[in-house]
Amino acid sequence: MSVSTGLISGIDYKTMISQLMQVEANPQTLLKQQLSATNADAAAYRAVNTRFEALRTAAAALTADTAWTATKASSSDPSVTATAAAGATAGSLSFTVTSLATTHSVYSTGSWATADTALNATGPTTLTIGGVDVPLAAGQTLTDAVTAINESTAGVTAVAVDTGSGFRLQLTSQKSGAGGVFTVSGDVPVATLSSGTDAKLRVGDATAGYDVTSPTNTFTDVLPGTTFTVSKKDAAATVTVSKDPDATAAKVQTLVDAANALQSAITSYTDPKSSSATLKGDTTLRALSNRIAGVVSYAVGGVSASTVGIQLNRDGTFAFDKTVFTGALTADPAKVQKVFAESKVTSTGADGVSGNADDVSSPIGLAAQLEALAKGASDTTTGSLVLLATSEDAQAKDLQARIDAWDTRLALREQTITRQFTAMETALSTMQNQASWLSSQIAGLPSWSSSSK
Repeated sequence: MSVSTGLISGIDYKTMISQLMQVEANPQTLLKQQLSATNADAAAYRAVNTRFEALRTAAAALTADTAWTATKASSSDPSVTATAAAGATAGSLSFTVTSLATTHSVYSTGSWATADTALNATGPTTLTIGGVDVPLAAGQTLTDAVTAINESTAGVTAVAVDTGSGFRLQLTSQKSGAGGVFTVSGDVPVATLSSGTDAKLRVGDATAGYDVTSPTNTFTDVLPGTTFTVSKKDAAATVTVSKDPDATAAKVQTLVDAANALQSAITSYTDPKSSSATLKGDTTLRALSNRIAGVVSYAVGGVSASTVGIQLNRDGTFAFDKTVFTGALTADPAKVQKVFAESKVTSTGADGVSGNADDVSSPIGLAAQLEALAKGASDTTTGSLVLLATSEDAQAKDLQARIDAWDTRLALREQTITRQFTAMETALSTMQNQASWLSSQIAGLPSWSSSSK
């Protein structure tokens, strides 16, 4: 419905109705403000929860045994590269590369003018590769043969090679080393390009040593948990595997960084002195922050966190001294691991027998406590922050429904007001017309009727 122009009354009804509707919409405006605040709260809880999940991941990495068995491998010769898995046996191995692995390959002694030339125009071609028959009918071309061989189970890769003076069939084993050697028989004579051989290392000298072979140039578990790759014949190298405290220290640094980032986020969102703090004074987050800070306040098995390089700053964040940590880890790895990862049985089953399936373990190590705390906050179904965010979502949904209802209510109200003003304008127009008619009637009366009084 269009709004009255106010031509009769001279009133700006459009502006007046707009102002009235602003007043009418005040309850909805308040609901929208509440919705914005509720969505901001939910987003803030999720942002903090993401930090908790990062803390949980970093803490879990330090409760795993592999974090405390980190090793590193090095080689004395650049042509030998080595890597060690967690828990690899420390030690060294000196050797000489006697030979590198090669892949068996053959080529046809005869050639064809083009790749589309028939192998045998008058009859079938017989071809057996590694004991596998590859049937080729009369008239099939070199290209057809390549396709048939590659689709077979012969375990070789075929290719038509342009030598410049004709095309030859080349076959290469799909396995390197001596185990990939194959034979070819039939109507296509072949010659050897390279014979498949294993890579070989000589450990020790010619008389007192021993040989180690591999079908590839990569050797695995000659030293348990260690892999190394050779690339140069006759190279002499020593591969050394040793403990890697730096790798464990890096995991501790990741934990400290995650804890500090979380504490900073909680402070930012809850600071009562900050006008921009979304969750100002939130007691749940402040309690979690205090629990995080409190983790390093107590000794684990009589060992203070400071003795392994972890200290608490005044603002509730952690400080990490890598030198102190690596020194302690080198001196007593088992003790340092306990400080971070130890858990103890705190209760037993109904039969009171320790060690049965009903036993409950309580985390007391630094990382173990932080992992449990973070999981309690960020678990996807029971986490306290997840539940808070979900509650905010439910409230936001309710607020949005109420806002939508107000849209309908306000639209109806605007129609009602518009009709009222339109009716008023219509009434004024009618009255104006009647006044004009009366004036014209009076003006038309005879002049004597007024002078005879």
